[in-house]
Amino acid sequence: MLAAFAAAYMSTIGTQLNWGASYVINDFYRRFISRSSGEKHYVIASQVVTVILMIASLVVTFYLESIGGAWKLLLVTGAGTGTVLLLRWFWWRINAWSEVSAMITAAVVSLFLQLVLKWDSDKPRDFAYLMLVTVAITTVVWVTVTMLTPAEPIEKLSAFYKRVRPEGPGWNKVAAVTGFAGAHADGKLVTQFFNWFLGCAMIYGALFGIGKLIFKEWLPGLLYLVIAIAAGVLISWNLSRVGWKTVGEAPSD
Repeated sequence: MLAAFAAAYMSTIGTQLNWGASYVINDFYRRFISRSSGEKHYVIASQVVTVILMIASLVVTFYLESIGGAWKLLLVTGAGTGTVLLLRWFWWRINAWSEVSAMITAAVVSLFLQLVLKWDSDKPRDFAYLMLVTVAITTVVWVTVTMLTPAEPIEKLSAFYKRVRPEGPGWNKVAAVTGFAGAHADGKLVTQFFNWFLGCAMIYGALFGIGKLIFKEWLPGLLYLVIAIAAGVLISWNLSRVGWKTVGEAPSD
């Protein structure tokens, strides 16, 4: 059991460090700072970033007193980034700087409120104010940065649109360029949000259903699994009605 716990812990740590280094190097450093360096340079840079992330995590966890405190820290330092991460699927104008500015602003504002103004995240009222203020300021910053920075090249937007076909009026401009204007399979976001709801029902139904069966609660377990299967069938049926053309092929009139 100790070996299993140690393996689970190390797999989590390794995943987070590799993910963090990949994000910093591939999505930021390699794209905006050093674009033409060799692979050896990026490997060394990723190793340096991994060590820095490890040291930073050790410093932060040294001052944490509970797992609850860690979750609250993650929530308040990431507050406001959720909107840009969701809206990037619905608005073509959002770019990489939108996400970078959102993450930096959320972390700086939340830490300023806690360390300088002494807002205590352990107090329910202070925690609520922390979330609201951080979200408000972060949203203003990333929207402003989005409008002041250039959009992604239309070639990349067109290629993304042809492959993913994001729904909604926020992509009408790109749809017109690619020749897909007015050619959505269902024409509305309603079906997409319904599929999202069904996906949640399928996942939670499967989780709770398997859990109930493990504890020999047969009737609730079977009921949850039926819900999960029904949700999966409905998602499959909704997607089968899409009828998209081959990727890159504009619909004919």
